[in-house]
Amino acid sequence: MPTNGNPIPVTVLTGFLGSGKTTLLNRILTENHGKRIAVIENEFGEVGVDDTLVRQRIASAEEVFEMNNGCICCTVRGDLIRILGNLIRRKERFDYVLLETTGLADPAPVAQTFFVDEEMREHLRLDGIVTLVDAKHVALHLDESRECQEQIAFADVVLLNKTDLVETAELDAVERRIRGMNAMARVHRTHNAAISMDHILGVGGFDLARAVEVKPTFLVAEHPFEWAGVFRVEPGAELVLGPGPDDSMIVVLESVGDEELFPIDARAGEIALRFSDTRRRADSGSGLAPGGPTYVLDTAGPAEKRFPIVVDSPATCAIYTQHHASEFALRVESPSGAASVLAERTYAPSHEHDASVGSVGIDEPGSLDPKRFNQWLGELLRNQGADIFRMKGILSMKGDDRRFVFQGVHMLFDGQPDRPWRAGERRSQLVFIGRNLDRERLTREFRACLA
Repeated sequence: MPTNGNPIPVTVLTGFLGSGKTTLLNRILTENHGKRIAVIENEFGEVGVDDTLVRQRIASAEEVFEMNNGCICCTVRGDLIRILGNLIRRKERFDYVLLETTGLADPAPVAQTFFVDEEMREHLRLDGIVTLVDAKHVALHLDESRECQEQIAFADVVLLNKTDLVETAELDAVERRIRGMNAMARVHRTHNAAISMDHILGVGGFDLARAVEVKPTFLVAEHPFEWAGVFRVEPGAELVLGPGPDDSMIVVLESVGDEELFPIDARAGEIALRFSDTRRRADSGSGLAPGGPTYVLDTAGPAEKRFPIVVDSPATCAIYTQHHASEFALRVESPSGAASVLAERTYAPSHEHDASVGSVGIDEPGSLDPKRFNQWLGELLRNQGADIFRMKGILSMKGDDRRFVFQGVHMLFDGQPDRPWRAGERRSQLVFIGRNLDRERLTREFRACLA
């Protein structure tokens, strides 16, 4: 247990989808290392499966905190800071923090949290970034996935995992390529993420100077919004958005007094936390209150959307937006005419995922017919396996009182019975993560497998 004044070490587990992060996490939690560990999990899919699989294996002295409403390097950075802040204030209970990112996370903004936030810097120490690499499938992603490249580039330790699935010559070639991308990382070959804890915990390996060399903007604060503008708004004013690249946009409105030019950056850190607050959806015509909740504005369809800005008297208002204003032709219109932008600031987006990569989560009551489910999954993987980066789930099978836990990467699939179902919990949950996934079709075909 750390004494007062000694920062709590943090290990970040990262790696592309299906590389074995959760398997390694479970190994760490079941080792007899005597540490009290807090686990922070971030899932890309909207149905949380990893949290359930981890919770059943950990000791009562450890806790799991889950974030599955976005990617930890993007919109949920505020959640991460909140959870870490709570741990700091009760740090006598923990002597280690494990942070598992999504398979699509850029580790740089995550690592940055421990250097640019004063409270984090004082009480927490980034011990190292451990990156798992799927030896069988990494070649499919190295050339086209920026996330995969960055995960390797920032690693202090690389676990070249699933070595049983490839020949020695192929394994040697993959390791040479990894060392070419990051000559400083320690590389260990593993099967089923089996590794001595001394190689991944307490390594003291994170090198800030090297991080800045890899990414010169490493110590420049990154935020989950791309633009902010200050407007003078009158009663009856509206925020107007045209069609954009997404069907929705997150915005925060703040009243900033009567300053003609408001220093927008002054509240950027506070607004970043607000972006991960509980959000309220707003359709066209819904009122937006400065200082109110974090809004998710509906921008779907070809028509302009108008959102009244609720003020009782003329006021200066700062508007922070998830995407750049120009992408939605954003403007503020008052009864007296269009409002001018008094001040604006463009923020470089911290991280952008491949827009074609997404997740489909399915959560259904009832049990599956095993034969129908196996036929459907087999056909799906034959036809679309190359585009399915990751799949995982906990299924209820007809005639079996045990949970069936499965996971897969591309066309490889593995599943096995697990513990018995408890009263009232029986249902099927699964997540697909990949490219060009058809949510409606996957859900329809899955439901057709129900007994």
